[in-house]
Amino acid sequence: MNLSAITRRRFTGTTAAGLVSALTGAAPRIAKAGPGRATADAVIVLWMAGGMASTETFDPKRYTEFSPGVRTDKVLSTFPAIDTSVDNIKISQGLERVAKVMDRGTLIRTFQAGDLGFILHSRHQYHWHTGYIPPQSLAMPHIGAVVAKVLGPRNATVPAFVSIGQDLEIGAESPALKSFHTGGFLGTEFAPFLIQDPQDAASAVRPPAELGDTRFRSRRKLYEQLLAKEPTYKYGGTWQRESMMRAMDSADRLLTSPSARAFDLELEPRKSFDAYNTGRFGQGCLLARRLVEAGARYVEVTSQYVPFRYWDSHENGHERAAVMKSQIDAPIAQLILDLEARGLLDRTLVVLASEFSRDALTEGKVGNQVKDQVVVPDVMTLPKHYGMHRHFTGAGSVVMFGGGVKRGFVYGKTADERPCTTIENPVPMEDLHATIYGALGIPADQAFTVEKRPVYVTKDGKGRRIDDIFA
Repeated sequence: MNLSAITRRRFTGTTAAGLVSALTGAAPRIAKAGPGRATADAVIVLWMAGGMASTETFDPKRYTEFSPGVRTDKVLSTFPAIDTSVDNIKISQGLERVAKVMDRGTLIRTFQAGDLGFILHSRHQYHWHTGYIPPQSLAMPHIGAVVAKVLGPRNATVPAFVSIGQDLEIGAESPALKSFHTGGFLGTEFAPFLIQDPQDAASAVRPPAELGDTRFRSRRKLYEQLLAKEPTYKYGGTWQRESMMRAMDSADRLLTSPSARAFDLELEPRKSFDAYNTGRFGQGCLLARRLVEAGARYVEVTSQYVPFRYWDSHENGHERAAVMKSQIDAPIAQLILDLEARGLLDRTLVVLASEFSRDALTEGKVGNQVKDQVVVPDVMTLPKHYGMHRHFTGAGSVVMFGGGVKRGFVYGKTADERPCTTIENPVPMEDLHATIYGALGIPADQAFTVEKRPVYVTKDGKGRRIDDIFA
């Protein structure tokens, strides 16, 4: 199949076909690989969905003010650089709170997104979250599902994998987003516990009041009966149905457990809540902290991907970035400080990432440019032209805190002039994944036997853990 010709509709169809194939196969087995040395017990991913421009955030370049008549190719950054708590690290204006905690983390500036042909956000997000380029003949599991499967829960009454903030019913790419928010071939029991709105999280862990206990249990019985009959049996193997029932059992335990209190943001002291409350993302960071405290293994908080909104800036890039930074700056810094104060930061790896970066001129990367999706004029005449609009895969920023990584450290170097591409220490997807898994003690060649063949957690099992960033 010509991957460069894949459309949104074809991607959705092929990933759905992969899900069916996963349901009808035999149960996957863990093919044991040698254990690594774990420096973290839990992961929090802060997902900047839509393409966060590194030159506007964590890798600032020469600053140019907006002025009608300025040539677009002269603009590298639309925000000035600011000092951080580390002498040799500067980041972008608007991230002043994060700047104060950069001495707790490592900044990777040379993440390189995959070459997937024509750029589609959901395809790159699928690749980032599974390690595999869609479409696939199997339904590939999310990283969080892999972690839940291999390591198991930290607390039997708390979901091992929780995803916060993404509305999966909005936008044309909704089916594609759903395709990787799953346990894939690992089974339903390892799928994410989905929380769309953090302020409403408490309602997700209590039975609907209008049902009452009797009706609620009756529905559980009907669900069990449904799984035992056609047509479910026709499209799902015994192990899949058993996995679904184990997922239901886990949900039942949570409903009656004191651990459910971790989902209730109303229980957070007002001063603490206000420190995070910049909106849904900030509340999601607070919920992530509470869940890791309670024993969650892998939590992802997203700024939410909606086409042409938030970080997905195809015009008004400067204004959009300013708004997004105002939403993420305080809660990210507070999350790091709170984890540290509670003695959790050393064993919790916090990862801030995006599917790719942005540039005003280059779509894809130098040497492998793809079809432009945005018209950017040669000369700026309106404020909407000011900012990074095209999708750039040649270099991007990833920030890591805690979990054994070095403090106040920069890895990788990008060019100071356009194209601001990687010039030292490239970090391809499989190496980034190997680094995240490696912090948890999961080796890059960890595999599952599915349909009599190995499926590795990194590309061909050859991802390279970046040892240089660990203390």
